[in-house]
Order: sequence, then structure tokens, then C-alpha cells
Amino acid sequence: MKDNFTVLVQLMAKLRSPDGCPWDRKQTAVSLKPFLIEECYEVVDALDEGSPEKVKEELGDLLFQIIFHARIAEENKQFTIQDVISTNIEKMTRRHPHVFGDARLTTDKEVLANWEEIKKKEKGYEERKSVLEGVPRHLPSLLRAHSLQERAARVGFDWSRIDEALPKLDEEIAEFKESLKNKDAAGIEEELGDIFFMLVNISRFLDVNPEEALRKTISKFIHRFRHIEEHAANAGRSLNDMTLDEMEKLWQESKGT
Repeated sequence: MKDNFTVLVQLMAKLRSPDGCPWDRKQTAVSLKPFLIEECYEVVDALDEGSPEKVKEELGDLLFQIIFHARIAEENKQFTIQDVISTNIEKMTRRHPHVFGDARLTTDKEVLANWEEIKKKEKGYEERKSVLEGVPRHLPSLLRAHSLQERAARVGFDWSRIDEALPKLDEEIAEFKESLKNKDAAGIEEELGDIFFMLVNISRFLDVNPEEALRKTISKFIHRFRHIEEHAANAGRSLNDMTLDEMEKLWQESKGT
């Protein structure tokens, strides 16, 4: 594995060299950001498909992006890929004292709480004034909401039972309906946001990843809508010529496929 890793690092250096690839030489850490994000999501898609071969390929593409960024940093005399690895080894060792030290932590909640305490003492974290700091701003909104709520829950800002949460959801829906009734555009947007936020919080409480749940629902929607499209195509009809009742019948039919 060490030899292959070295080959990959050397391959990246070759691509960035004067006689390498014009496209690769042109890239910067900023220009690569969209590709890094895209590769992360392609890994997630591969995991959803459940294909080990696809996961292997996409993880390789993601690793290549990491090597790419490290190479650019090395050229700028900032750090090397070896610095990235050694820093991560040191951090993960330090944050797992129950594995590599004498700490006694027996539950995942104890581990998470201790993890946060360790982070507070690390360089760069001592200036943070809130437990909510550090959640990436560019995370998709569902994931960011989930992460923020999770951090608040770690310090006790949480329900003890699900039946304490559900009335809050009913309350937010009632406020949304009131804004809808008053045709208050700003209020409608705000109350819809509150509903989304509350649903994410409930999903977190129930140990359901909201991004994962919505992604599965989107896949289900695509499958069922494709059933309607295929039926229309087989019948030589356009969707625009079909009634809503006809499409709804096919939608219900698709649930059994």
C-alpha cells in the first residue's frame, strides 16, 4: 500500500510539472473546490447503490482530490501530504484517550462529550465562544441544521422524550398556516424554515439522518415518476396530454413495482 501511495503522489507531481497536464497545472485550491464537493457526493451515491466496485472507484477519485490539494500546498511551501497524514494521526490518537491512553469511556455519548472537551483545549479552539462554532457554513442546510442541533444536544439542550417534540412541530405548522392565511410572504418563508428545522431536530432525536432520509425519498420519487413517463411513452402520449387523475393512478401503480 505504501508503494502505491507513493506512486499516486509522484503521479500528481508529474501532472503538475512543466511537462505535465495543462489542465492540472492550471488548477488552484479555489478552482478545485467544486470538484472536491462533487467527488464527496459521488462517494455517497456509490454507497447508496451498494456497489463495492463503485465505492472503491469513487473513494479513489476523492483520494486523488486530497493528493491534488496537498500537492498545490507543497508547491506553495505550506505543507505536504505527509504533514496531512502525520497531523491526522496525532489528532486521532489524542482524541481517543480511551483507546490509546488510560481514559475509561464506555458509551458513544461519553466518547462524544470527551471529544468536545479535548477539542476545547486544542490550538485554534481556545478562542471559540460557542459550542456551535466550527460547523462548516457550506454544508447542505439539512446537514448543517443536524450538526448544530447535535452540538446543542451534547450540552443538554435537548428533549428527554419524543412526545415533548411533537407538540412543537404542531405549533410550527399552526404558525405556518396562520401566515398562509394572512398571505404574509415573509412569514410563510420563515415558518416553513422553522418547520424544516423542527423536522431535522426530530430526526436527530430519533437517530435518523435527515439528509439520508430525504435522499431516499427523492430516489423513490424519481422511480415512481419514471414509471409514469415510461407508461406515457409506451402509449405514445405526452405527459402534458394526461390528466392528473391518470398520472395519479400510475403513481399508485408504481408503488407496487
